[in-house]
Amino acid sequence: MPTNVTDVRANLNENILHAVTVIGKSKDRRKVFEAIYNGKKKIKTADEIAKKTRLKKIRVLQEAGKLQGNQIIKQTKKGSQTAYEKEVVYIHHKKRVLAILDSPKKAAKYPTKQSPRVSTNTYVNVLPEKKPKFKSITVDDIDSFSKTRKIKNVDNSIRLNKVPENKIKTGLKKILGETHDFKDWGGEKNDLYTNKIKFKGKRMFAAFALKGKATKGTLTPKMMGKNGDQISRLFGASAQMFFVVYHGKVDESITEQLAAFAIAKAISGVTIYYCVIDGDDLNRLVQAYRKYFKLS
Repeated sequence: MPTNVTDVRANLNENILHAVTVIGKSKDRRKVFEAIYNGKKKIKTADEIAKKTRLKKIRVLQEAGKLQGNQIIKQTKKGSQTAYEKEVVYIHHKKRVLAILDSPKKAAKYPTKQSPRVSTNTYVNVLPEKKPKFKSITVDDIDSFSKTRKIKNVDNSIRLNKVPENKIKTGLKKILGETHDFKDWGGEKNDLYTNKIKFKGKRMFAAFALKGKATKGTLTPKMMGKNGDQISRLFGASAQMFFVVYHGKVDESITEQLAAFAIAKAISGVTIYYCVIDGDDLNRLVQAYRKYFKLS
């Protein structure tokens, strides 16, 4: 049975900040979160949540889907109805999540692995005074992939869903000028790690998570690694740029999870960038650098 993100995140405080980031400023998502976690009832149906929040059922399903995709709640069934179950980690800490949502400055009270406090008899807060900087970028923003900017349309003759992951990795390495080997194994942090990527005229450290032809359909967090923890492990790398590369559609929940880990990483004071290269952008990248991928 897959291990949830809430089970594998570094500590409780990171779980709390993860939930805060995912809920964000969305009033409807917060209503759904509160409705699920209020009271002693462990499982609630979508209809019950809709009645409690006064939201339309379709809206409840949409927002609950985003919470479930980021493993803040579990989706289940109650009879024939779609229902949602509380995650253990948030049952006892719901009030902390809501308190930070009401007053974001309170986040500074929660040290994380990326932003620890050192203690003898007292706590020393080493969080930066400035707001953490994290930014979503696209393949077009990256200097190393600059030729992609000239490719406007997808070439449907390129069947990326038939291409082995290793070929994509090899092509990326050649574009970047990376000569070192990266062997796949069950516990690796990333599929490709390099300090040769160029962004805004500078070389930077970057970590890539690649999903090849063995993965089918829309990419969701539960498809990222055997335990659904591939993005968590990706952000364990010492890097400023983090990529998810896939041959097809990438679900919004992947981007939200990347953002959640990016903000936790950025608390250290370094600007963190994250990027999704989906099937369309990967197709354009392959067109622009066709000779490096050697596709038949």
